Amino acid sequence: MNEHEWQEVIGTIGIFVLLTAVVVTIIWQVAISWRAKAQLARESEYSRLAEAAVTGQQKIERHLAEIGGQVSDLQSRTDSIERVLKDVE
Repeated sequence: MNEHEWQEVIGTIGIFVLLTAVVVTIIWQVAISWRAKAQLARESEYSRLAEAAVTGQQKIERHLAEIGGQVSDLQSRTDSIERVLKDVE
């Protein structure tokens, strides 16, 4: 092999290494962006679930307040019935 052929071999290897590096970098960047999009999707789903949980807790709190009011109303009525029954005896 003469000097010119060695330059062609080294040039071919260099181009192959360069193309390999470019392809690996492109694949790497695509994978990173894919992972970032998946993470954003998960975070938005978690955010939606958290909002739904807060809404549910607020509904439960309102219902408990209503039930507490009804229980205190029943308690006052029961107390008044007990007073009437004591007066009747």
